[in-house]
Parts: sequence; structure tokens; C-alpha cells
Amino acid sequence: MTAPPAPHSDFAMSETPNPNAISAAGPAAAGRPGRPRLFVTRRLPKKTEARMTDLFDAQLRDADEPLSADEIAAGMADADVLVPTVTDEIDAALIARAGPRLKLIANFGVGVNHIDLKAAHGAGIMVTNTPGVLTEDTADMTLALILATMRRTGVGERRLRAGDWAGWAPTSLRGTRVGGKKLGIIGMGRIGGAVAKRAQAFGMDVLYHNRHRMPEAAEQALGATWWDDLDAMLAEVDILSIHCPLTAETEGLMDARRLALLPPHAYLINTARGEIVEEGALAAALAGGRLAGAGLDVFADEPNVPQALLDLENVTLLPHMGSATFEGRRAMGDKVITNIRVWADGHRPPDQVLEGWA
Repeated sequence: MTAPPAPHSDFAMSETPNPNAISAAGPAAAGRPGRPRLFVTRRLPKKTEARMTDLFDAQLRDADEPLSADEIAAGMADADVLVPTVTDEIDAALIARAGPRLKLIANFGVGVNHIDLKAAHGAGIMVTNTPGVLTEDTADMTLALILATMRRTGVGERRLRAGDWAGWAPTSLRGTRVGGKKLGIIGMGRIGGAVAKRAQAFGMDVLYHNRHRMPEAAEQALGATWWDDLDAMLAEVDILSIHCPLTAETEGLMDARRLALLPPHAYLINTARGEIVEEGALAAALAGGRLAGAGLDVFADEPNVPQALLDLENVTLLPHMGSATFEGRRAMGDKVITNIRVWADGHRPPDQVLEGWA
């Protein structure tokens, strides 16, 4: 059996070069430092940190709590490369405080909504990210949330641990069957496509809304039907899974009006970014019985989660675990190292992020 063609993505795809390879241009090409000084804002996997120490003049962290803007500015003062994560707000004000040496922000992560790309590019600072290495992990977590929420596994486990289980009963802990349901996907990029492939195995019908329609062959391979009108699609789905990037256009995309378009029996799953969903409106819909349930791995003000969501039994809540696998985090580190090495050798990094990234 031949593998189905890869789904169309709104993001540029790149292969991951060997992080140990040395480019032909040699060190210090184009005036860039052969052994650049790195400021790394968080603890990274040990193998990543060890390789960074071997290859670069890397300033690593001992502790692992998020840094303040002043602490990041101090670290950037004499660094050639900043290595931040999603927990760091690299806004225009902070970029303006960067030292003259800083020419690359090598983000440890795919999303770059926490980095002011316009300000960075205006200051002559290149930005890179780590696409493509977290697709399977995030898709797995999406299916885990769908199953956990619809089959109420969290409720069952909490009752069992609390000693509140009197044994099997015909009417206890009933959930909703996954097979045969209509799964709506917002954002059919790499992750959305991987979720659609998994949904096929569970017997779900896949609907999707994207800025651009996939090629017909990719749609057929994934059993996916394109909906140009998002509002119309919402009214038809049993499960809605969000996989679009956070941009000015998608912030608050699932507001009270759009949440009201979902059928009362529907479930909402979000493994993308918390700001895409209006959390207050979601909590009100869930509490009022206007939605059956939700599975959330991301939140608008992490690590803070609205109490209104914490109080609900029909919500599965996870602490941003979508990419948390040993394999995925190591691959992210390899991407960061590759981008820095290629940049230091005077070439364009494979994962350069342009200002119009989203």
C-alpha cells in the first residue's frame, strides 16, 4: 500500500540537515562569528545543551523558571544569538534593548507569536523556528484529548482515585462513541493532516476549513471535505479540532458567536494556542449545556487556567503537553542547532521565519 500524499500546508516545509554537518562556506562566513555566543532562556534537553556547549559559546541556565524582560535584555547584551521559547515575550520594546551583536533569534519551538517579527526584522535580526518535528506528537495528543473527553476517562479516574466507585453499573460514566462522528479541523497544515489521518482509523468523517484548499488527491487520501465557509462547517460537526497558528486574524476566532454555531452535542479540542478560543465564552457554553465538552492543552494566560474551566467536569485539561516527548524535544534541539550553524556559516538557515509567516 502506498502512503497517501502529504496534505497541503500553509507553511513552508524544510528538511532537517544533520546538525553535526559543517557547511562548505566555512566558519565566520559573511562576517558572522565562527563560534557565536548564545543566550538560552530555559533549560533544554541535556543532549541539546551538551551539543550547544561543544559547538558554541553557550550561556545556559541553571534554573528553569521564565526570565523577566530585564533578565533577557541583560543576556542579549553581548550575545550573537538568542534562543527563547514560547514562555518568553520577545516584543518590540525588548528587541530595542538588544546589544549590537544580536543578529539571530533561534526559537526553540514552532509558533513565533511571542516574537515581534516586524521589530526583529527592522533591527536586522533573523528569526528561525523548529517546524515539522512535533507533528506526530501533537496529533497523538489531539486524539488523546478527543478520546479522553468524549469517553470521560478523566472523570472516571478521579472517581476511582477518590474512592467514589461502587463498581460497574449499566448507566454509570457513559460517554460518547467516537466512530462515525464528523470531525471538523480548522487549519489543515502538517498537524491537521496528521490528525485527519488518525481520524480515518477511528471511522470519523473529516471536514476542514483552510485558507487554501488541498489538492484533490490529498483530500481523497485523507477522506477530507473542504468547507470554504467556517460558520457553515461549525454547524455540521460533532468534534471541532483547532490547528491554525495564532495571528491577528485567528486571535479570538472561536468567540461566543461562533461557539454558539456548534451543535449542543459537539466537543471542542484545542492543541494550538489558547488565545484562539475565548475562554470565558467557552466556559459559559459548557456550564450552560450549550456544548457537550472540551479538551484543552493550551490556555491564553499560561500557566494560569480560568477557574470557570477548572470547576467543570466536562472539560479535559492538560498542561501544554502536546509536544512533550523525548523524541520531539530532542528533534527541536537539533533544529535549533542546525539553524545556528548554517547561519554562522553564512547561509540562510533552513527554518528562517519571514515577517508574513502566518
